[in-house]
Amino acid sequence: MKVEIWSDVACPWCYIGKRRFEAALDQFAHRDQVEVIWRSYQLDPSAPRDSDQKMTEILAQKYGVSVQQAQAMNKRVEDQATEVGLEYHLDKIHHSNTFDAHRLIHLAASHNVQDAAKERLLRAYFTEGAAVGDTETLVRLATEVGIDAEEARSMLAGSAYEDDVDADIERARMFGIQGVPFFAFDEKYGVSGAQPTEVFTQVLTQAWTESHPLISVGAANADAGYCEGDNCVIPQAD
Repeated sequence: MKVEIWSDVACPWCYIGKRRFEAALDQFAHRDQVEVIWRSYQLDPSAPRDSDQKMTEILAQKYGVSVQQAQAMNKRVEDQATEVGLEYHLDKIHHSNTFDAHRLIHLAASHNVQDAAKERLLRAYFTEGAAVGDTETLVRLATEVGIDAEEARSMLAGSAYEDDVDADIERARMFGIQGVPFFAFDEKYGVSGAQPTEVFTQVLTQAWTESHPLISVGAANADAGYCEGDNCVIPQAD
C-alpha cells in the first residue's frame, strides 16, 4: 500500500500530523508493506529565504489580531505539539522559503533517507529555529542524515529537483488539495489535516482490506471440517 503525504516544512500541523500518522502506522499489522512518500507543498511560495520578522508579528498581520492574541494562538499550537511528544519554539522561527528544503527532500529520497530528511527539517524549523531557506543550513542538515555535503551543495546551487517539486504541487492541485497535511492512501482515500491517530488507523485498515481482499481457495464440503453458526460438520471416516 502506498501513502503519499503532501506537507510543508513550515507547517506546524504537518509535523503534528506526521506524529499522529506514525503512531497509527506503528500499530498497523502490515506496516512493513506500507510505502510512505513525502510530497512537496508550499504554503507561502512568496516567502523570503530568511526573515527576521517574528512569527507572532506575521500571524498578527495575517489574521488582523493583536500580538498578544497571536502569542496565544502559538501557545495553543505548542500545546498540541507537546501532546504528541514534540517541542515547539514558535517564537524562534525564522520565516523562510521552503522550496529548496523540498528539493533537498527529493535528493534524500534518491538516497532512501527521505523520511529522515523530512523529520530533520521539521525539527530544525520548529524546535531549533533554523533558517531552512539558507543553503549552508540545508547542507548541514543534509549531512546529518547521511548525504554528502558537496553533493547537497551542488544540488542546491543548480536546478535539480525543481521540476519534481513543481510536479508535486501541480498534482496536489489536480487532487483538489487546498491545505496540508494531506494524506492519500493508494490514490483512493484522502485524509485532510492532522487528524487523531484513530482516524489514520481506520483508513489504513479500510484501504488495506479493499486492496487485499480475502480470496476463498476452496468450498467447504463433507471431507473438510468446518463450522457455520452453531452447526459443525464432522468429516466422514473412510
